[in-house]
Amino acid sequence: MSTQKRLFLLDAYALIFRGYYALIKNPRINSKGMDTSAILGFTNSLLDVIKREKPNHLAVAFDKGGSHIRSEAFPEYKSNRQETPEAIKIAVPYIHKILEAMHIPIIEKEGFEADDLIGTLSKQAEKEGFQTFMVTPDKDFAQLVSENIFMYKPSRMGNGIEIWGIPEVQKKFEVERPEQVIDYLGMMGDAVDNIPGLPGVGDKTAKKFLKTYGSMENLLANTHELKGKMREKVEANKELGLLSKQLATILLDCPVQFHEKDFELNHPDFNKTAEIFKELEFRRIAESLPKIFESFPSHKNQTQQQKESSSTEKSQTSATSHQFDLFSTIDIEDSSENNLNYKTTENSNHFYQFVDTPFSRKLLLKKLITQKSVSFHIETIGANSFEADIIGVSFSYEKGKGYFVNLSGDKENTKEILEEFRPFFENKTIEKIGHNIKYSIKVLYNYAIKLKGNLFDTMLAHYLLNPDMRHNLDVLSETYLNYKPTSLESLIGKKGKNQLSIRKIELKKQANFTVEKADLTFQLKQFFEKDIAKLNLKKLYVNIEIPLLRVLASMELEGIRLDADFLNSLSEKLIEDIQNLENTIYKEANIEFNLASPKQLGDVLFEHLKLVEKPKKTKTGQYATGEEILSKLAPKHKIVKEILEWRGLVKLKNTYVDALPNDVNKKTGRIHTTFSQAVASTGRLSSNNPNLQNIPIRTERGRQVRKAFVPRNENYTLVSADYSQIELRIIASLSNDKSMIESFNRGEDIHASTAAKIYGIPLNEVTREQRSDAKAVNFGIIYGQGAFTLAQQLNKSRAEAKELIDSYYKTFPTLKQYIANQIDFARENEYVETISGRRRYLKNINSQNAIVRSGDERNAVNAPIQGSAADIIKIAMIKIDTLLKEGNYKSKMLLQVHDELVFDMHNDEIATLKPLIIKEMEHAFEFSVPLTVDLGEGQNWLEAH
Repeated sequence: MSTQKRLFLLDAYALIFRGYYALIKNPRINSKGMDTSAILGFTNSLLDVIKREKPNHLAVAFDKGGSHIRSEAFPEYKSNRQETPEAIKIAVPYIHKILEAMHIPIIEKEGFEADDLIGTLSKQAEKEGFQTFMVTPDKDFAQLVSENIFMYKPSRMGNGIEIWGIPEVQKKFEVERPEQVIDYLGMMGDAVDNIPGLPGVGDKTAKKFLKTYGSMENLLANTHELKGKMREKVEANKELGLLSKQLATILLDCPVQFHEKDFELNHPDFNKTAEIFKELEFRRIAESLPKIFESFPSHKNQTQQQKESSSTEKSQTSATSHQFDLFSTIDIEDSSENNLNYKTTENSNHFYQFVDTPFSRKLLLKKLITQKSVSFHIETIGANSFEADIIGVSFSYEKGKGYFVNLSGDKENTKEILEEFRPFFENKTIEKIGHNIKYSIKVLYNYAIKLKGNLFDTMLAHYLLNPDMRHNLDVLSETYLNYKPTSLESLIGKKGKNQLSIRKIELKKQANFTVEKADLTFQLKQFFEKDIAKLNLKKLYVNIEIPLLRVLASMELEGIRLDADFLNSLSEKLIEDIQNLENTIYKEANIEFNLASPKQLGDVLFEHLKLVEKPKKTKTGQYATGEEILSKLAPKHKIVKEILEWRGLVKLKNTYVDALPNDVNKKTGRIHTTFSQAVASTGRLSSNNPNLQNIPIRTERGRQVRKAFVPRNENYTLVSADYSQIELRIIASLSNDKSMIESFNRGEDIHASTAAKIYGIPLNEVTREQRSDAKAVNFGIIYGQGAFTLAQQLNKSRAEAKELIDSYYKTFPTLKQYIANQIDFARENEYVETISGRRRYLKNINSQNAIVRSGDERNAVNAPIQGSAADIIKIAMIKIDTLLKEGNYKSKMLLQVHDELVFDMHNDEIATLKPLIIKEMEHAFEFSVPLTVDLGEGQNWLEAH
């Protein structure tokens, strides 16, 4: 890079909107329910530029009050823009605060756009010998590019940054000079800014005109050379063309002045930035900001001084200096004076001790069994509970205090020491507090120790309080306790050959690291317990989620047997199927290519076969061949249908058929999936390592995978119990729609019954197609589908789909009113609830942005239905688990997949248990319509289902 001085000018709103829409499907919501996506997106872009480029001069330009000049010339300028989303309105004041705290100049002038401010400053800086980089994704800035002025397009979606100089602009717009981009924009117009352009002139025509005429004016002077309708359109709109060019021209004479000193990138006020980032819950940014500026030569000394200054203020109570004060009753006070920064073990008082002698363990146990409530943490190496190596166990029952039992010996020694603490773990009167207690239950199982007594799991508690947030201990400690836990990496080093084993670090550090977790978990419980009571979530927590934790631990420990030989044979069949499909596709395409390469596939479909006139392209310029695009083409083109089938078979083979045998546990010979309670915001369970809920069952080959799951031996049979149409039954009951309720109570086929009503025909005259349409609408209503989505699904026109929906609502008016009531409730309260009081928060329900708002409106209807279905099957699982244990049955519950439970049932118990399981499932919750369960059995999961 040149030694020339460099100035970076950021287009604030372009980066803010870009950040917001990049996260629109998965917005960043903090614990206060604030959408921080726009702030995060902008801040990441800003810091990426600073970190990557280390600029000496930088400023951020904002629009203020629109462009008075353009609005006067053309009142409709930008008049078609939607209302600014709330998240962006909220973001701007925070971004101003961040920039002020970082001492970064904010450039804004009433009546001028950021484009004009950046244009003016760029040209002024160029005259003073600067290279200027305009940081923006907006193509309009290309008109300003010169020898010393560049467009700097930030990285996005995995693609790196792009810097456009004169050659890049020439290539992109096919012009001789960057200034001609103004003519290009004027000819084409701009739908976003409502610049009209010349009617009928698009990208290709504009580029063609510029090659021939060089400018808008020259084109308008030579319209006699144009032909037909194009000549008529251009001649009739000459003034519009000139106006459009005027609107597209970035001003270079705004009332702003470039003074080199004012634009220097100064040292941030880290206390102020820490305070802002703490409020926003931008933990990583707060941590990384000082490091970014540390590498700047002009900032290094100041950063170092701050570090040295803070280190002299640190106070720490050493674990080793208090080993002889074992179990004393000293009070621990919070000594952290600087509330802007996180507390840590280094800057706050604590009393953490290691316990490594038989006498001290005996003393600790004596103290533990007198407590009403104790937080504990089992530290292990490895996440697999069957193979995890236990480092030690920590206990805490008072804020800031805790004890670490070292388990550094072999397995026998660990077993002996853990056995000493059996009286604590199996004491029914002591409440056990933990973070992800299910894992601890499974680890203790390896040593034949049961965890008894009431449980309080901080991960699950927070999940109920704030289901959309992350629930790991680090995040919760930073958010609620203003405390940053010690990272494992800081103790043992980064991954690689030099990384230490945690066993190799000194005992005091092991104790601090492990006890800290038990201590923080104890402190978090005090917060969450009050909030759970305040939000009426106690029954849900105590009666459903905590008991379910034990049920899931039992199921995960049990596992399910897999027939690996069957999967190996299926893999061979799939290889054959895949090869045959490949040959068929190559024959139809009349060319061989790499089917797995999106680029080659796109070239074949859209250049070689020319399936579509104007195919979509990705940001990198290659043809888009994603699932959504190919699915739309599949009904019209046989080859596309076969390509999708090929992809499905390849995914099935790689993800399940070849992968599942590797998941069989070496110790048990079974597959042990992990069920997660704290992932899906609806309350549904998720399954991972491996995910058994996503095995595809719509295709014949996909269904075959279920054949590989078999009973434990010849004395057992797999039994599947599946709720029938539970979501429709729930919405019928919640809406109290008499027509739907009567259909269910009469035991009618609900889809045929719905078809008969909306088409106004007798039930026995309903055709298969009419039933299929009714089924799509029934489920579409639950998921908030509109006419557009329904039309695509049913391959009908939008008008036909709308007529179907309208007819549906006329048939079920109470249901329509229920949906309206749900949305009204959500608008007023910003949440909805399930039958058990589980909440789904909807922070965008009152958004001015229709796209964002409609998503939450759909959730307002769908979340209580899906969540209630989740509640019901959880209640059933708890009841069935109790039934099996109290009856001392040999049969076991193994899996939960959506609305289905899978059992390994002893043949002698089938006749007794089948009616009992149906009873427990059908009466888990009483509605105005009956819950019904389909039950099947077989020698594999497919047969049973």
